[in-house]
Amino acid sequence: MIRVVVADDQALVRAGVRMLLEAAGEMEVCGEAVDGAQAVQHAERLRPDVLLMDLRMPRVDGLEATRRILAAWPAARIVILTTFAEDENVYAALRAGAIGFLVKDDEPERMVDAVRRAAAGEPLLAPSVLRRVVERALAAEEQAVPRVPAGLTDRELEVLSLVGAGLSNGEIADALHVGVTTVKTHVSTAMDKLGLRNRIQAAVVAHRIGLVGADFRPVRTPPRSGRSGPPPA
Repeated sequence: MIRVVVADDQALVRAGVRMLLEAAGEMEVCGEAVDGAQAVQHAERLRPDVLLMDLRMPRVDGLEATRRILAAWPAARIVILTTFAEDENVYAALRAGAIGFLVKDDEPERMVDAVRRAAAGEPLLAPSVLRRVVERALAAEEQAVPRVPAGLTDRELEVLSLVGAGLSNGEIADALHVGVTTVKTHVSTAMDKLGLRNRIQAAVVAHRIGLVGADFRPVRTPPRSGRSGPPPA
C-alpha cells in the first residue's frame, strides 16, 4: 500500500484527490494538510511514501514546505500540484528536490501514475517541462567547457544521457535492451557518484557536461577528459 499525504488548502480538492487515489486500490491517503506548515508536520510524523503538495497555500506555501521537508528528510518524495505550469515556484521546488509536478487539470490517470512512479523513486515530468527546467538551470550557471566527471562507467554515462533526454526507466530499459531493475541500479549509482538527489538534477548535469544536445537527443561521443564542477544545489 502506497501511503500519501495530500496538502491543499481547498477541501474539495483534497476530497477529490483522496477519492481518486483510494479508488486505485493500492493507495491510502494517510493525512491531509490545509497549509504548508501542517504538511511539514505530517511529513515528520507520518513519513508517507509520497506527498502531493499544492504550491499556493496560506501561512506557509508549498515551496517553503518543500524546502523544509527536504532539508529535514532528503529522501522525501514530493510531487508538486499547481494550477499553472509556468509558475515560477514550480522550478524552484524542482530545484529544491521535488520529484516531479502535476498540473491540476491533468487527466486523473496521470495523478495515479505520478504517485506510483514517485513511490518507486521515478518522477513524472512532461518532456516540455523538463526542457524548460533544464534550460533555466543552465542559463543561471556560468558557461564553461563541458567535462565528464571521472568515475562514471560508460554504461552509467549512457544511462545518464537518456535521463537527460527525458526517458523514463522503462523507456531506457527498452532502448538498451536491459531490465528496469538494471536501469534503476545504474541511475542510482551515477547519482550517488555525482552527489545528486533526483533525476531532474541528473538531467541538468547530463546537459551541462555534454551528454545531451540542445535538441534533447543523447550525444554519442561526449567529451571524456577532466572533471565537471560541483552538481547543482
